[in-house]
Parts: sequence; structure tokens; C-alpha cells
Amino acid sequence: MKIIADDKIPFLRGVFEPYCQVEYLPGAGISRKTLQNADALITRTRTLCTPELLEGTAVKFIATATIGHDHISPELAIPWSNAPGCNSSSVAQYIISALLQLDEQPLEGRTIGIVGVGHVGSKVAAAAGALGMNVLLNDPPRQEKEGGKGFVPLDEVVERADFLTFHVPLKRDGKYPTYHLADKTLLNKMKEGAVLLNSSRGEVADTAALKKILRTGRIRAVLDVWENEPHIDRELLALTAFATPHIAGYSTDGKANGTAMAVRAVAGVLNMEELKDFKVNGLPQPPVSVISLPSGISEKEAAKRAVTAAYDIRSDDSRLRQTPERFEELRGNYPLRREPCAFTVKNGPAFLRELGFILEDEAMLFWEDARITGEVSASGAELTNNSPDTVSCEVTVSPAVYRLRKVSGGNSDFVWLEKRRLTLRFRPQEKIQLEFLLH
Repeated sequence: MKIIADDKIPFLRGVFEPYCQVEYLPGAGISRKTLQNADALITRTRTLCTPELLEGTAVKFIATATIGHDHISPELAIPWSNAPGCNSSSVAQYIISALLQLDEQPLEGRTIGIVGVGHVGSKVAAAAGALGMNVLLNDPPRQEKEGGKGFVPLDEVVERADFLTFHVPLKRDGKYPTYHLADKTLLNKMKEGAVLLNSSRGEVADTAALKKILRTGRIRAVLDVWENEPHIDRELLALTAFATPHIAGYSTDGKANGTAMAVRAVAGVLNMEELKDFKVNGLPQPPVSVISLPSGISEKEAAKRAVTAAYDIRSDDSRLRQTPERFEELRGNYPLRREPCAFTVKNGPAFLRELGFILEDEAMLFWEDARITGEVSASGAELTNNSPDTVSCEVTVSPAVYRLRKVSGGNSDFVWLEKRRLTLRFRPQEKIQLEFLLH
């Protein structure tokens, strides 16, 4: 068997090699010739998967390690999978960083309109709510399916929002098209001083109309996505409040999630049993994982300092403005960026927990196998294998001030990986107890 994979997909090298031949190629360099004898293709958005590229090749399955799938032609007869929700927390982190850096006014009490309330939009809504913002939700497909409760018509959202953020797939036709959804009409309805944020697809906003209104100074814009990427409009770049090279979802956590979902999908199709539950372990830690906040600062200042310490949108903005011609290179060689769950905050207000941060005074236990459930307290945890199978599961206690002290219950087969991390082996229906030690 043979797999062709985009060479910029992280954490993938070495995963499939024990089971089949793997060839890594630049996304734009994947051709009909290179796919001729491949059984599967693992890709990102830079490879346009069309009938012209794939039909007549040996490819049986396509996995894209991304949420978006508009690069996969609807006319393609080959089955495919994407990675829904893989980087939703990363995009929410990006949006909150932008909001906190835009101006000095408190976000509490201001209104954010969210267009598209799927995996990403829902997390943006939760984070904005944690900051005390008024949240307006617009999602016609969901509203049609679930009923009108909780959703607001687009015109009303546009007219009321201080911040208008788009989290929609790109659809050029159908009942709910999103191509140039942010057109001249919509943009002119935005209130004066409002901010448009687009981290979905560049084609959701009409570049010409957006440039025209930005020139007037009536609204501002934060753009992570652009029409005609990677050849972005330099005038539009100069008019934005913040501009980044399509990296909102590029946290290391989000990339690991996308890779794992792609691996599991391919493994299922190619009958690689050993990889059907694959996950990426041991993500690199940020250089500084403990954020110490001074006593007596406001909640707004606490949020801004914690969020900025984890991710500062200004760094990505600066890199793009300095070298816009390196758009694709900036994406391909993106630096380490961890989500808030990798950071412990000292002296932090409780609402930071809702943004994903870990507070120093609480112990949390992490594991990723859905067959294991548990109850966690400040002093320890009891984990239960609810399946009829024997399960090996890696567990980690956080924040760094905690250590795992004792394992008991059942036969307690385990392997220490470090003081905060171990692998447990559960027999069917077995319970195992852990105790925490404050270090």
C-alpha cells in the first residue's frame, strides 16, 4: 500500500511507515502522476482535489487534516473525510486575542455578532460570554434545523454588533451561499466604529467593497483569510487593523487534532487496526507555561495579560506586514503556539478557566480515551474503564505544581512517564484511584 501526504502536515512522519510506503510532497506539487499508484491521499487546503487530479488514479480515499473542505470538489466520486472541530479552540484563541488588542475599552457589555455557529463559532461565543460580552448568533442552516430560538436575523446582527466575526464554510451556491456574504450592502449596514473579523475563508468578504469602506475609516477589519491567497491584496493589507497569513487555526494543539483525525480515517479505510485509535502524544510545551499575574489588577487587565502571554496576534501581524510575499512560507513554518490549556495562571480570576486556562489552585486530570470516565477532586481521582476491553490510557495531572503520588485499586498496572504523567492499563470494568500531591 502507498500513501501520498502533504509534507507540511505535522506529527505525521513515522506514523504510517511501519505499515505501508509513504511519500511526502508539497501540497501544490501533488499531481496526477504522483497519485497514480497511491491508495490514499492525506492533504491540506493547498491541494485542489478535483476529478481531473484524482479520477483514474488508484486513490481510494482522501483525508484532509483541516476543518474546511472547499478544496475537495463536490463532483469527486472518491470518498473523503475532513477534521471537523480540530482547530476550533485555536480560532477562538485568535479571535479573543484580537478583541483584547483592538482598543482600550472594556469588552464587557459590548456586542459581538457571530455568523456561523458550528464548532468554531460556538467556542467563540462561549469565550466572548466569559468576557461579559453580549452575544448575537446567526446561523440559518442551524436555525432551519433547530428552530428560531437563540438565533438572530443577519441584518439585525450586522446593525447591532460592535464586532462582527465570520465562521462559515465557503459555499458559492445552494440555499445559503456564503461567497461575498460580506458585500457592499452588508458592510454599509455595520455601525460606525464596528470591527469586522474574518477567519473563515477569504472569499466570504468582497475585497473591493471592503477596501472601499475601510478607506473611509467608518469600520475596521481583522483579516486572517484573503481572496486569491497567497497573492493577497497589498492595499487591503495596509487598511486592516490586524492582518495574519491564514493561521488562526494553526495552534500546535489544533494541528495535532487534525493529523490524528486524518490518521484514524485513513486507518479505518485501509484496515490498519493499530492506528484506528491514533492520537498525538507529548506535544511540545511553551517556553513559559506559568503565567503570573500581579495582585490587584482589573479582570480586563488579567484577561489581556493571560491571553497575550499565551498568544499575541501582534506578532503574526508584524511578520505578515514585513514580508507579505512570504505568505505561504509564514504558514508552512509557523512557530510553536499552544492553546490556553497548556498554561497555568497564578493569581488569575475564575473566569479565565472558561477561556481554557488552568488556575494554580485547582488540579485537573487529562486523558483522551472516551472509554475511560472519572471523578476528579483537589486530592485525587478515580478512573473507570467502562468497556469490555483492556485499555491502555495515558493520564496527566495539571498544573505543574501537582504531582501524581499513588496508584491503587484493581491490579494497578502502570508505567511512570514522568512525575505528572503515566500510562495506566485498565482491565475490563476496572477502577483505579490516583492521589495528587501539591509540590
